[in-house]
Amino acid sequence: MRNSKLKEVRNVWKHSRFFFGKNKVMSVALGRGAEDEYRENLHRVSQRLRGQTGMFFTNKTKEEVVEWFSQYQLKDFARSGNTAIHTVVLFEGPLPQFSHSMEPQLRQLGLPTKLERGEINLISDHTVCTAGDVLTPEQARILKLLDTPMVNFHITLDSVWSNDGTFELLERKDNPSPEKEGVEEEDEDEND
Repeated sequence: MRNSKLKEVRNVWKHSRFFFGKNKVMSVALGRGAEDEYRENLHRVSQRLRGQTGMFFTNKTKEEVVEWFSQYQLKDFARSGNTAIHTVVLFEGPLPQFSHSMEPQLRQLGLPTKLERGEINLISDHTVCTAGDVLTPEQARILKLLDTPMVNFHITLDSVWSNDGTFELLERKDNPSPEKEGVEEEDEDEND
């Protein structure tokens, strides 16, 4: 979960509350079944708490919340396990964006480098990643050092529970288009 990105969302939605915690603990608090739920249909929310999921409580309308979260996306750096969305190739020659002290770190990450007169040089062309490949930790680190974001951070709303006891599953767009591959998601349950 990207804490810095969530801080931005929390600042925009200061009037609302986000809850992230142990899914089983939150599930027990809401009620695991119809017989022990805190309020009507809350057990259905607790059944949706799986993986990286949180709850969002607000007094705003469902339409306002869905509209805002559907438009909210930020570019971010890929982590290991994400899919590369394009090929990144470094060509032989100097790498002026890096200071001389970074040469051992770059070599340790797998780049064929050497230090010449205090400047890092790439000995040969190097393909950092190829489009469609799953990134390794080393590739993800190199992409971050190169300031090359490859994922979009966004929050996917899963369902809505309202004070009147109504529960609704929201339509999810899980079919990523080619330009949205490698998208990192955070699931949310929105509760009025």
